[in-house]
Amino acid sequence: MLAGFVQRTLLVLLPAFGLGLGFVMPLIGHPSWQDGVWAAFTLPVLAVLVYEIVSSLRRGDVGLDLVAALSMTAALIVGEELAAVVVALMYAGGQFLEAFAERHARHEMTELLARVPRTAVRHRTAGGLEEVGLDLIVPGDRLLIRQGDVIPVDGTVANGLAVLDQSALTGESIPVQQRAGDDVMSGSTNVGEAFDLTASRRATESTYAGIVRLVDGAQRSKAPMSRLADRFALFFLAITVLMATAAWFFTGEPVRAVAVLVIATPCPLILAVPVALVSGLSRAARDGILIKGGKAIEALARIHSLILDKTGTLTDGRARIVAVNVSDGADPADVFRLAASLDQASKHIIAQTIVAEARSRQIMLATPSEVVETPGEGVQGIVEGRSVSVGGIQFVMSGLPHGATNPFHSGRAAGEVVVAIAIDGRMAGEIRLADELRAGTQSLLQRLRTLGVQRIVLATGDRREVAEAVTSGLAIDAVRSELTPDQKVLVVLSERKNGPVMMVGDGVNDAPALAAADVGVAMGARGATASAEAADVVILVDHLDRVVPAIEVARRSRFIALQSVVVGMGLSLIGMGVAAIGYLTPVQGALIQEAIDVAVILNALRALRGRTEVD
Repeated sequence: MLAGFVQRTLLVLLPAFGLGLGFVMPLIGHPSWQDGVWAAFTLPVLAVLVYEIVSSLRRGDVGLDLVAALSMTAALIVGEELAAVVVALMYAGGQFLEAFAERHARHEMTELLARVPRTAVRHRTAGGLEEVGLDLIVPGDRLLIRQGDVIPVDGTVANGLAVLDQSALTGESIPVQQRAGDDVMSGSTNVGEAFDLTASRRATESTYAGIVRLVDGAQRSKAPMSRLADRFALFFLAITVLMATAAWFFTGEPVRAVAVLVIATPCPLILAVPVALVSGLSRAARDGILIKGGKAIEALARIHSLILDKTGTLTDGRARIVAVNVSDGADPADVFRLAASLDQASKHIIAQTIVAEARSRQIMLATPSEVVETPGEGVQGIVEGRSVSVGGIQFVMSGLPHGATNPFHSGRAAGEVVVAIAIDGRMAGEIRLADELRAGTQSLLQRLRTLGVQRIVLATGDRREVAEAVTSGLAIDAVRSELTPDQKVLVVLSERKNGPVMMVGDGVNDAPALAAADVGVAMGARGATASAEAADVVILVDHLDRVVPAIEVARRSRFIALQSVVVGMGLSLIGMGVAAIGYLTPVQGALIQEAIDVAVILNALRALRGRTEVD
């Protein structure tokens, strides 16, 4: 990437320097060197251009670069060196703008899968611990998984209780508990106490490594999207060659053919398209939307189908308190305050969520004492002289006097977590948490419909009942649940028959589908680096509604690019006709083409302006 950008920069500097140096030659007493200087600084650009043309032809691609090469070559042959170096500068400038767009769009991206652990802590046979590279881990090794560690290899819990955040892999936002003997997937994050893991596979054979391979394979198999400019190539090339040949054939003056080729150099296409698209990239960035290059913004403008992940995309991706129920006579605020005060002593992620909610409500919490925690089950202690127990229903009920009953409905909605609260030996309340639908989701889907998105599908690794509960009442055409990463890719491929597909997700399990989609959109504010790297578009703020301005900006930029191309090509065709009948020299043709370029570039810059729904 960097090498390509440096090459494009040098290609611009060479003809620019050569053009200026040529004009300096007569001033320093060497007028005879002028044409030689211009020719010398044209040749490097022409050489690179010819190499790229040959490479493209081997792949079966015919682009607009061929016209630029013909005009430079013809100008040098007939002695119009000034025209040749001007064309070289125009062509190199267009290439630089495209390279700049790609580099500017990706500079904030970190390395692929930066969250992948590089080492693991292994128990030595003779006792003690050692940190080793993942390639040294073999099945049967006993590993220490500390709090906050990403599980490096697939394995089983050797002892203790593992509390794991698997949202990046399965889409399940609520942490799961795994006991001794239970299987654990690599890529999960330990959000509980440290535990020992017995490796069952090598790192290269584990779940996380398989997802990496899926991303790579999806990117390789992704159907290439042709550039807007190239779709005009054959048409314009045929007209150019025909007019240049006719001018030479009927007049016998090769200089007329050169003039036609020079003014035909498709700089409205080479320059206007990348300028409009780069402007669109910058405009989208103001709304917190990072679009990775011109091809991505072109594809985004033509989306037909949308596939949405659930956790972290359609929903917030974090458990939130949705209800606090209390028994008769109890004060809801007091019950919640006592529970949150006791939960300060627990590291469990649900306890931390309750404490964070209490602090966000500016509730003054007391300091608990005599705290006893049963990992993964609940916590007991004394708060302000009162005996408090918080945790799972069975855990809390087991600590109550014989014959005590639970006055609350024992059932729970799909995706809900229920935390029971007992105070002074009596069931006092319950806190219900769930991963809720993002606010404004229904109106967002309706706006997407008005923008031309004709089919919307939910694709999630979560359970079917959870997926159906979340999407109830939404304008969604289909729900695909309990999907593995490779099955999400199949959903993308099956939807492609209806037209270009956009996939929106945020987890590691979404990365292969994001790579396979025509446009992959990653929720990058809290999402995994894998999904952000595999995607074509990254939403840098935690707002799903940014998808709407992304499409709006893409469509406006593409329209302005097309407008600039049509106007520029029309003016070029008029100039080609004038050159063919002998009223324009090659140098004059190059200058007129420069004027056309300025006009279409100024028009293309309009893509920087324009309001979106978030303005």
